[in-house]
Amino acid sequence: MQSEFAWIEAIAPDLVGVVTKRYQILQYVSWLAPVGRRTLADQLKISERVLRTETDYLRQQGLLGSSKSGMVLTAKGIDVFKGLEQLMNWLLGFKEDEKRLATKLGIEHCLIVNGDADQSVRVLDEMGKVLDDTLQVLLPAGRLTIAVMGGSTMARVAGQLSYKLSTGRELTFVPARGGVGEAVAIQANSVAASMAEATDSRFRVLYIPENVSAETYQPLLKEPAVQEVLQMIDNAQVVIHSIGDALVMAKRRSMSPQALQKLREQHAVSETFGTFFNAQGEVIYKIPRIGLTIPDLDHIPYVFAVAGGRSKAQAITAYMHNAPSRTWLITDVGAANSILTGETR
Repeated sequence: MQSEFAWIEAIAPDLVGVVTKRYQILQYVSWLAPVGRRTLADQLKISERVLRTETDYLRQQGLLGSSKSGMVLTAKGIDVFKGLEQLMNWLLGFKEDEKRLATKLGIEHCLIVNGDADQSVRVLDEMGKVLDDTLQVLLPAGRLTIAVMGGSTMARVAGQLSYKLSTGRELTFVPARGGVGEAVAIQANSVAASMAEATDSRFRVLYIPENVSAETYQPLLKEPAVQEVLQMIDNAQVVIHSIGDALVMAKRRSMSPQALQKLREQHAVSETFGTFFNAQGEVIYKIPRIGLTIPDLDHIPYVFAVAGGRSKAQAITAYMHNAPSRTWLITDVGAANSILTGETR
């Protein structure tokens, strides 16, 4: 199929450009509806004049409709948009880029969605849908424990999982790490609960404060309730996590001024599982929390990392020096293009 598109582009490059532009308009209307022309033009980075020409055509074709609040997709528009999705992934070169990105990062699988999460949080929703589809295909039937990390990306992704995921499966979601202290909505406990609700499954919580001394948290390990959940985490078959910008994550966790200074001095760029890395993937700091650590991922069959936006490109690249090779990375065009071109700063 890739070669056919190359021939089409050679004989009619304007056709490829027109189809791509109109598909992206449908995509953003799907994400933002109801949406006004000015907002849509800002999101697509095109002039309102150009957008008006295209949206007028799409209306004439019966693909766009209007409400008092802005443009929406018609029933026909929804059908066309969904029907074009696989074709457009090929046309936009996603499959080839996914292979290149996986090779560059040293992992087996990458999945790329259109857009840039830095520009629209709706891109995170698309990444969540891809995660849901992938889990449905990959995970075996039966009883499974899924350990999940917290964070704003994970909280957004949680809402995109569906009840279909639990068809033929008995799922239990657990927090991958202790970490009461962040905003409630993005704590791993909350993410586990949201994913369980979305999939009509079970969840367990782990109420362990973060940023406490080893002397403080060691006695907690003796609590039966904590031991039970930790055992479930250790035996998890699936892990889903995101990847954060080091300094953003450090400030969000209210780390000490001394710790922040160390991260700056040693040029920390990435964080996941409470571990901070520099651009070369070297570990420069760890938060002593209870739960999974990166070495634990080696014995877990299914590992998914979800992170997008051009601003996350360097963080993703740094962490992947330490990720298991079987990791599935779900990202977006913003991050993928930045990584592939080497423009991660």
